[in-house]
Amino acid sequence: MSATSVAPAPVATTLPTGTWKVDPVHSSVEFHVKHLGIATVKGQFNEFEGTVEVDADGARAYGTVDVASVDTREPQRDEHLRSADFFEVERFPRIAFQSTAIRPLDDDEFEIDADLTIHGVTRPVTLKAVFEGAETDPQGNDRVGVSASTQINRSDYDMKFNAALGSGNLVVSDKVKILVEVSAVKQA
Repeated sequence: MSATSVAPAPVATTLPTGTWKVDPVHSSVEFHVKHLGIATVKGQFNEFEGTVEVDADGARAYGTVDVASVDTREPQRDEHLRSADFFEVERFPRIAFQSTAIRPLDDDEFEIDADLTIHGVTRPVTLKAVFEGAETDPQGNDRVGVSASTQINRSDYDMKFNAALGSGNLVVSDKVKILVEVSAVKQA
């Protein structure tokens, strides 16, 4: 996803200025969803990329996820998630995220308004985020850490597959928690 035509979002934050590329080896994009209304199934996407840009005019974040890389530690479930019942990866191979505003809440916490595109549907979301700190790694790379989370309804993204149980619970909850942990490396 390109940053072209993305207006900076004014923000006063402790995030250092610069362009920061997400290090996928030290980062994660996860989701949690209730199964049968009684247990939480956790999954992740193994392939993703992202960038955070911070300058005097503001900050912006954007990235993509390769949907086919979904991993719930159960291959049969992962194949079902890739199918037309859920992500339909043949038609919609990527999830895209692009910030529209970043608001500080205090020194280390902020909210990120963004457009989130899943299954060909783009909707606004707000993530609660925490600046986890900055450090120089043993190889001399400057790094920042950010964690963020939100909750969406998958039906808002046209993913409506489900079955009702006799108890009234659903096989798969409509509510999905999204959790992102980022370690990003400053670019030259």
